[in-house]
Amino acid sequence: MSDSAIRRILVLGGLAIVGIIFIQSFLFYKTWNQRQQEFNQRVNIALRQVATSIANYNAAKLPKQNLIQRRSSNFYSVNINTAIDANVLEEYLTQAFNEYSINSDFEYGVYDCATDDMVYGNYCSMNEDEKANKSANLPKFEDLIYYFVVSFPNRESYVLSTMTQTIGFSLIALLSVLFFIYAIYVIVRQKQLTDLQKDFINNMTHEFKTPISSIKIASEFLARNPQLSQNEKMKQYTQIIRDQNERLNDQVEKVLNIARVEVDNFKLNKETINVNEFIAQICAQERLGFEQANGHLHFLKADSDTQVQADKLHFSNVISNLIDNARKYCKDVPECTVSLTENEKSIKIEVKDNGIGIHKEEQKRLFNKFYRVPTGNVHNVKGFGLGLFYVQNICSSHGWDIELQSQINKGSTFTIKIPK
Repeated sequence: MSDSAIRRILVLGGLAIVGIIFIQSFLFYKTWNQRQQEFNQRVNIALRQVATSIANYNAAKLPKQNLIQRRSSNFYSVNINTAIDANVLEEYLTQAFNEYSINSDFEYGVYDCATDDMVYGNYCSMNEDEKANKSANLPKFEDLIYYFVVSFPNRESYVLSTMTQTIGFSLIALLSVLFFIYAIYVIVRQKQLTDLQKDFINNMTHEFKTPISSIKIASEFLARNPQLSQNEKMKQYTQIIRDQNERLNDQVEKVLNIARVEVDNFKLNKETINVNEFIAQICAQERLGFEQANGHLHFLKADSDTQVQADKLHFSNVISNLIDNARKYCKDVPECTVSLTENEKSIKIEVKDNGIGIHKEEQKRLFNKFYRVPTGNVHNVKGFGLGLFYVQNICSSHGWDIELQSQINKGSTFTIKIPK
């Protein structure tokens, strides 16, 4: 993943997180206020009913103004202008609160005119399993004469208990935000490790180029030495050095090609290519390897001179990789046919072999980086698993499609489709 893509993810992710937190906080705050208002309305209705019941009980009239006053978030004063029996008051309060589904614990106090003091009534638990008597410091109000005070010590927790759905959604949103933050952290961390690995591989492969070049020069000098050419063993050893050095150079080139493809500023140097002539030249170069294995490499040209816009270097590497795989992954005598066809919509390049074939379940992962088809403990063909990954990336960069058809022990066919 490119640095620009990482930055876009971080910016969009940050905006999404801020948006989710803001919206969820707003919804929570709005729901909280709504539940508080609903609770206050129900308490007012219930207290008005209690005041009416006490007035009827005492055959008195209620004041027309300031009957119920909310002195704070948890304190309500009820002015009834008549004597109050605490036992009757508690019964009325309990009935009214049950009727209007106010299931929060409450405590009440009655003002005693004789002593000019607020007499504590009782702490009432709406949960029968939690009976408790708690001391209270209920306020006294100078502007009232006959009144009682009701408070709700657990008002906040009760209101929260009515917001279970909102709290549940908030927790889900919070977990989603935390997971998203963790995912971004993993992406950034993985990007750092990938960049570190890529830099190490690039530096390592570039450092290999100098000794590889030196070994190549030295082996060629030894091969031309008359004294060594007469010694069969030394001649054989020199050839082994040259072959293995060439093999090492090929592997380093593959790694460097992958590094070039993966950099952010990778660009194709496209030019017009005569595909018939171009593939014919590649087949001429690769045919020697087939002849050494007693095999054959055939090229079936198109009827017309087909031309495409492509990067010459990478296009050559793609065809060479596919032909080279056809030669290497074969149990018997390698046979490979490269065919070029053309229609009104596309140009098709097919590389067909008689190799070992690939299982259907392995074909989906065949183009993955560093992936090699498992062969147990036997590795007759060495490599890094980069060839087909490179082929697919080059095709994708050109806007081409590559397909695979394969059967075990019957060979494989790679098809590159180049749209016109």
